[in-house]
Amino acid sequence: MDSGVMKALIVDDEPIARRVLREELESFPEVVVVGEAGDGREALQKIAKLHPDMVFLDLQMPVMSGFEVVRNLDGPQVPVIVIVTAFDQHAIEAFEAGAIDYLLKPVGEARLLRAVERARHMLGKPAEIAAHIEKIASAAQTSNAPRSRKVVGRSGEEYYLLDADEVLAFQAERELVWIITSKQRLLATQTLRVIEERLGEPQFQRVHRNAIVNVNHVRKMSALSSQRWLITLSNSLQLVVSKRQAHNIRKILQW
Repeated sequence: MDSGVMKALIVDDEPIARRVLREELESFPEVVVVGEAGDGREALQKIAKLHPDMVFLDLQMPVMSGFEVVRNLDGPQVPVIVIVTAFDQHAIEAFEAGAIDYLLKPVGEARLLRAVERARHMLGKPAEIAAHIEKIASAAQTSNAPRSRKVVGRSGEEYYLLDADEVLAFQAERELVWIITSKQRLLATQTLRVIEERLGEPQFQRVHRNAIVNVNHVRKMSALSSQRWLITLSNSLQLVVSKRQAHNIRKILQW
C-alpha cells in the first residue's frame, strides 16, 4: 500500500453513523477505511488484526465504551485515536481541560479534514501518540459525573445547548433527527434511540418510530378513528399516534 495512504478504522455502535463517516472519509484520497467495529471488544480485535493508522472512536457504546477501549490499548503499534462523540457535557469539559481534540457529531467536513491532518502529523511518533492516549485515559477519570438534562442542537457550524424542558419533540427524517422547540428546528447530534436512552424520563415518550414528544407540551388530543389519535403540541405541530400511545400520554398527564 502507498505509504502516503492512512488506514482508518471506524468504531461506532450505530450502523448509520459508521456509514456516514465512511462516506466522508472515503472522499479523502489519503485515507482508506480498512474496517468497522460496532462495539469496544470488536474494536480491540480489529485494531490487533488490521493495524490501522488511526481509529475514529465513538465514546457511547454498549459492552465496552470508547474510554475502555483506550484503557485497553497496548503494544508497539498503537494507532492515533480520534474521538467522535455526541454531546456529553462532562466528557467535553474533560477534553477541553486536557487540550484533547475531538469531533462532535454530526461531523463537519472541515473538522474531519483537520483531524485527519493532525493524525498524519502524529504518525511515526510513538511517544507523541502514547502521550495523546494517556491524555484521553486521564480525561475518562474526570468525565464520569452524573449526566445533565441538556440537549445539543446544531445549526450550520453553530451548536446550541438546550434544557430538556425546552424541547417539544424529536423527529427523524431519513438519516437526520431534528430537535423541535417553540422557536426553531435544530439538527440533533444523536439518533432517536440514543436520545430516548439518555433522557430516560417519563415526560419524553416515543409516539412513533420516527418521533419522541415531550408530553408536557401536548395541548390537544383528538380521536381520528378507533385506533388512531391526533396530538397537537404547544407550537401547533400535529402528530398521529396509536390509541395505545395516546392512552399512555393521557395516563402520564392524568387526563
